[in-house]
Amino acid sequence: MQKVQSDAHGAIDIFVGTVRNTHEGKSVTGINYDAHVEIAKKVFKEICAESQGLWPNTKYAVSHFKGELPVGGISIVIAVSSPHRAESFEACRYVIEEIKIRAPSWKQEHYIDGKSAWLPGHSLNEETKANQKCCGGQHG
Repeated sequence: MQKVQSDAHGAIDIFVGTVRNTHEGKSVTGINYDAHVEIAKKVFKEICAESQGLWPNTKYAVSHFKGELPVGGISIVIAVSSPHRAESFEACRYVIEEIKIRAPSWKQEHYIDGKSAWLPGHSLNEETKANQKCCGGQHG
């Protein structure tokens, strides 16, 4: 919150993503997150800049975990502040949806039966990005 607070902003929206205990009917015990850190930071900054272009006068902070997390562990935190709540809600949603599409990060689920599986990633090509909808409409 401290990174996005401003005396001119009356709203802060915070999204916290956590590890679920099930996925597609399988009992999950944890997830291992891997990422290309430098490229991920660049992508996060690009997404926040794009969002700021859509919702001017907003401030952003993004933190994504890398490593192994148990069920309930916090995988991502996004904070967005704005003068009014509507902008911070919409901008925060935009940021998480774009990160899910574009960030160079991967997750490997660990299951109660001792097995693990890398989940399919998202395409980083422009065609996929152009077809994604967010926040009730097409942006970009």
